[in-house]
Amino acid sequence: MRHGFRTRSSTRDEDTARIAIDDLGDAICALGFVVGEATAPTVPFLLELAGSPHVACKAELLDLLGSIYRTDQWHSAAATTQDRKHDASYRQQTGWETASRTAVCAGRSVIEGVASSVRPEEATPARKLLQVMDDTLPFPEL
Repeated sequence: MRHGFRTRSSTRDEDTARIAIDDLGDAICALGFVVGEATAPTVPFLLELAGSPHVACKAELLDLLGSIYRTDQWHSAAATTQDRKHDASYRQQTGWETASRTAVCAGRSVIEGVASSVRPEEATPARKLLQVMDDTLPFPEL
């Protein structure tokens, strides 16, 4: 990018990156609030991308990390079935949520680094994610 102008190829690259992030998000955080077995192992990769200096679409990456962090679908479902015979069926899924949230927490220093960027399009979503991390209540005891 020269003189603040984007070339047609860089716009195409950003569009491709957005589509890839969206597709990845659908695979590891379905509907924006349901994590799966592959979510936690994917988080370090997302954090590495978000922390890299020349990666497009950091806002989208940070939004995806925020969705992963906020997810509590399995814990909520398990809490509503507590004391019933179906309670044990959510153990694996609640473990995915816990591991995913822990993985995002492990990357806090990366997120803080992006939050200190002079580029508001990067810093603002990073600060928003940090706020989500600070404001989200712990998972309920099951």
